[in-house]
Amino acid sequence: MLERIQKIMAEIQALQAHNAEEAEALRIKYLSKKGEITALMNDFRTVPAELKKEVGMRINALKAAAQDKINALKEAAVQEQASAPGIDLTRTPYPIPLGTRHPLTIVKNEIVDIFSRLGFTLAEGPEVEDDWHVYSSMNFADDHPARDMQDTFFVEAHPDIILRSHTSSVQARVMESTQPPIRVICPGRVYRNEAISARAHCFFHQVEGLYVDRNVSFTDLKQVLLLFAQEMFGPDTKIRLRPSYFPFTEPSAEMDVSCTICGGKGCSLCKGAGWLEILGCGMVDPAVLEANGIDSSVYTGYAFGMGIERIANLKYQVRDLRMFSENDVRFLDEFVAAN
Repeated sequence: MLERIQKIMAEIQALQAHNAEEAEALRIKYLSKKGEITALMNDFRTVPAELKKEVGMRINALKAAAQDKINALKEAAVQEQASAPGIDLTRTPYPIPLGTRHPLTIVKNEIVDIFSRLGFTLAEGPEVEDDWHVYSSMNFADDHPARDMQDTFFVEAHPDIILRSHTSSVQARVMESTQPPIRVICPGRVYRNEAISARAHCFFHQVEGLYVDRNVSFTDLKQVLLLFAQEMFGPDTKIRLRPSYFPFTEPSAEMDVSCTICGGKGCSLCKGAGWLEILGCGMVDPAVLEANGIDSSVYTGYAFGMGIERIANLKYQVRDLRMFSENDVRFLDEFVAAN
């Protein structure tokens, strides 16, 4: 028995393993229920009484040596594997589903990219604003309905502080701090005090653009918007401009694009008209330029603004605005291919 113990001890001291699988195989060979050390312990009952103490101490020492050796081999194998390039042992073994950009982010990035290629730079501003930048600097009359609490969220105890109702406030901040030429695109979230439904929400997203320089004309505006529409909806897209009114532009217009479904022939989406409204635009009112420190006798400019949800609706045929903010994974998964 003592010779067997001495022989196995020599084997254990010489053990080697190149990976965790080999170390586990050695554990099974020596320490499992059918292992060699377990067999020694089973044969212990045949040892003469006068040798039991010594043999028992030797077997216990052998078992402890085997456990220490095999544990050391396993640890060394794990460290070697962890140091191998491209292997992360802390990563879950289960597949991790990849996320996707939100459809509004996809559309916003596409709009910003188009106008960036047309020379516009990105400008951003605060969502909590003062009345001057949102309304007064944009030529809104003191009694304009947009200033009412029914249309705008006011900060309690601070009647001059509001949640911006359009990103024109960013244009005001750019004009008061920058001299022309100015060519900016202003995306952002805006807030209006409206009941939430399939067609309206208390918050939504806008992209507004501003170009101020010498000799800027309505023709320049029309050409830029035509290029944008054809980039966004396809090279065959047509546009039309209808007279409208906005406090901050004069003249002002609403812009329609030929229906993205029927191509202008008439369908349920465009209600048979063949056209879809996508944005408002116009030449910057001289009063707005003067209010923001720009000489209207030297400079002219144009501005435009569109709702990102509106563009996303036309692009992806989303019928309910609430789906954009409900975080339904089933809805968001539909836009994986659009990233």
